[in-house]
Amino acid sequence: MKIKQVEVLSKDEIEAINSASLNLLSTLGLKIDSEDVKKLFIENGAEIDNETNFIKLPESLVKEQMKKVPSSFKLHGPDGSFNFEVNTTSTKFATIGTPVKIYDPSRKSNVRKTVMADTIKQIRMVDSLKHILCSHVDVWPGDVKFTALHAHCIYQWAKNTRKPYGLGCFGKVASQDMMNMVSIVVGGEEELIKNPRLVGFVNPTSPLHLPHIMTNGYEIFAKYKQPTIIAPEALAGISAPVTLAGLLTQTNAEVIGGIVLGQLFNPGAPVFFGTVSCCGDMRTGNSALGSIETGLITTGMAQLARYYNIPSRGPGGITDSKCFDVQNGFERYQTLLFAAQAGINYITCAGTYEETLVEALELLVIDDELVGIVKRALEGVTVNEETIGLDLIKKVAIANKTGSNFLGESHTRKFMKKELYLPKLINRDRRSSWVKKGSKDIIGVASDIVEKTLKEYSPPDLDKDIEKKLLDYIKEVESRSLDFFREAEGIYTKSISMIGTGVELKEDDLK
Repeated sequence: MKIKQVEVLSKDEIEAINSASLNLLSTLGLKIDSEDVKKLFIENGAEIDNETNFIKLPESLVKEQMKKVPSSFKLHGPDGSFNFEVNTTSTKFATIGTPVKIYDPSRKSNVRKTVMADTIKQIRMVDSLKHILCSHVDVWPGDVKFTALHAHCIYQWAKNTRKPYGLGCFGKVASQDMMNMVSIVVGGEEELIKNPRLVGFVNPTSPLHLPHIMTNGYEIFAKYKQPTIIAPEALAGISAPVTLAGLLTQTNAEVIGGIVLGQLFNPGAPVFFGTVSCCGDMRTGNSALGSIETGLITTGMAQLARYYNIPSRGPGGITDSKCFDVQNGFERYQTLLFAAQAGINYITCAGTYEETLVEALELLVIDDELVGIVKRALEGVTVNEETIGLDLIKKVAIANKTGSNFLGESHTRKFMKKELYLPKLINRDRRSSWVKKGSKDIIGVASDIVEKTLKEYSPPDLDKDIEKKLLDYIKEVESRSLDFFREAEGIYTKSISMIGTGVELKEDDLK
């Protein structure tokens, strides 16, 4: 029997949270920055509250639009040779697009700012892994113009992997650039829409705010039917109620509001019912991603996603640790196992630490191993006449007087790979053997694998004509002014806030 799913909510409690979320949306609503989005909501039955300027979503509108969300979809790599299905019954594993630093043991601090060479290495490492199926601009290259970062990364994705990719929905301009460039790679817009290659991220700002720059980009992702993660990053006690029931109610409303908007943009647009919410640390005011509460929140959101029959996304393999210590290990495994056992359909954050702000290629390799272990755990124990092996036990027990054991039995050879997970990194040698092999800890072993993989890596062939078109497109992106972005996004301020990145775009960013 397979291992049972973890649940933190009863049916009645799910109904209570759903009812409270719908009440929140219909009586208070969402703060919407974009006038076009406000108009779209109002045209479809929503109302504007003249006192708060929030958009109220009637229950009938929510229920009508939620029915249009697909319960499954496929993601494809650049050339289409690699693909996998995301649905409401299976679990897939991926990375996360937030690290701006990378592990570097040559530095005193053990970290440094990321550059494009790191981005390329990370893409290639993910391509080589068995269980991690997708990456999302996980390493933000600091040596290219921020306003052209997305274009450079799409180019490197096309050159260096066979797996899907993704980035945040940071405005119409960047999102449309990604669609245009990927269309060049895959042979046209129709192919991109039919067989999605990209994963988008929309992060509502808690409480109950859909920022302008995000909704601008979300419209493009929905138009091209690229699966988009709607994931609030609420902190219990800071940007959401400290009670987990209150946080679940608020973030559920935020996700539902985002999903409704996606269906208004384009009915049937695929989405993930997402979360990366956790509790705030009451002593420091920082987020506590590695906390046990993250697992409880993630589990609750997984149950709500199943209630709506929408694929879920949640964090796993996350830690607040700043180094490779025991805290790093138990937090990343705790959150990974919790998310998997909760039934999250798309678990992200492999390869990161320090609240997902730092990348380590070594952790990517380790997380791939952890995912393999977790997948084996989810399979549980198969019980039947053959696996019980009653006659075999009797046979070996009788013969044991002569020193017999189960190692040489055909039953062992038949079932050992099915029953037992055979790790590549975990050391089970005697101390003497371990010493002879260099006394390496798991980070050292993973580092050797990273070095060997990158040295031997053979990237896919990219057609020269396609490559030239992509490089020409990058030149066009790099030539733009901040005024171009202001006009395109409909945001006329001295700087443009890139919600979710902590970045304020100013004229200097274009130099």
